[in-house]
Amino acid sequence: MNFVADLHIHSKYSRACSKDLDIAHMEKWARIKGLNLLGTGDFTHPKWIQELKSNLTETEKDSGLFQTASGFKFVLQTEISLIYTQERGRKVHNVVIAPSFQAVDEITQALLKRGRIDYDGRPIFKISCPEFVEMMKSIDNRIQVIPAHAWTPWFGVFGANGGFDSLKECFQDQMKNVHAIETGISSDPPMNWRIKELDNINIVSFSDIHSFWPWRLGREATVFDIEPTFDSLAKALETGKGLTQTIEVNPNLGKYHLTGHRVCNVCLFPDEAKKLNNVCPECGKPLTVGVDQRIEELANRPLGYKPENAKPFSSLIPLSELLAQFHSKAVASKKIWEEYNKLVTEKTTEFDILLNMPITKIAEKTSQEFADILAKNRAGNIEVKGGYDGVYGVPLLTEQDIAENKKQEVTIKKQQKGLGEFF
Repeated sequence: MNFVADLHIHSKYSRACSKDLDIAHMEKWARIKGLNLLGTGDFTHPKWIQELKSNLTETEKDSGLFQTASGFKFVLQTEISLIYTQERGRKVHNVVIAPSFQAVDEITQALLKRGRIDYDGRPIFKISCPEFVEMMKSIDNRIQVIPAHAWTPWFGVFGANGGFDSLKECFQDQMKNVHAIETGISSDPPMNWRIKELDNINIVSFSDIHSFWPWRLGREATVFDIEPTFDSLAKALETGKGLTQTIEVNPNLGKYHLTGHRVCNVCLFPDEAKKLNNVCPECGKPLTVGVDQRIEELANRPLGYKPENAKPFSSLIPLSELLAQFHSKAVASKKIWEEYNKLVTEKTTEFDILLNMPITKIAEKTSQEFADILAKNRAGNIEVKGGYDGVYGVPLLTEQDIAENKKQEVTIKKQQKGLGEFF
């Protein structure tokens, strides 16, 4: 059975998240997107776990998957922030996927001995990554721990500020129990293929949605061809068998892809940032080192390397973002929703539009110009102005957009070159 899964999300009980991130809205937007398996998010939060227990029932006895009254499937999931100090600061987020409410209750009780769980859906603990994985496996060996958004500067295991340069350094003797990593919005599989240590680690992609806009569910997802049980899901994450492909966002769209300093509107490619010693040429403060630069620092394989066992993937820009850029309107505006609903209907999901519907049929529903953009999106041929330091990237849909962006880059580089002489 094929599952299009988003297994890293947050609930209304996580900080800066919408009150609409409840079970009903999650199911609604997952169906609109074309997902059929979701993580629950935030299962350690005392109010949220009560809602989960009230709204979800196990699909079959001991299956480890749960469903709503209308049959939409969930798996119990949360994200835990580990912040601890050794020689340098260690800051790592991990996704945790559990097989039962009993396991979740035991996880919660174990964590309560180390701190609070009631203030945020993603609680923080002063626990090392090896100790945390060992703790999870001692509760139930089927529990999956996946380094979240692995390359993000803040709290990614490989991130510039995470404190580690390898999975082995981070997880030590518990490396044997880490089988997958999450790419995060700002990286994609080819970027990860350049790291030899990841050869036997499965690459997964999920949305990590914190948004007030729940349609961002599934902006990244993973496709599994497995039996509808937790054990089958765990086996796919551990071995790669049954994990068929990932759906990625163009990594330039991610808000930490390039190196930069948002306050000064400074955005740099890796070679430019290195020349400046990762110091902002405008103000002299440290730059936020982006994913692209961090991969260049740790890569032990050339650009373009592809392993023999590499899984296929699709690189897509979500439909809402394309429509907003095409019409020069805010992504949540009435106009964009009108255009979105011309394409996405009760019978046609967003993934159907992005991946499968004939371009001629799309042109009939919108325009040939926008249909051509969707064709380029499927082929991964849309240029994107790279995101940096918390600023999302921008799709460049026309030749004029591309030309104007290049002109801006030349102007900015000239300005930065002059300022760089003072640092």
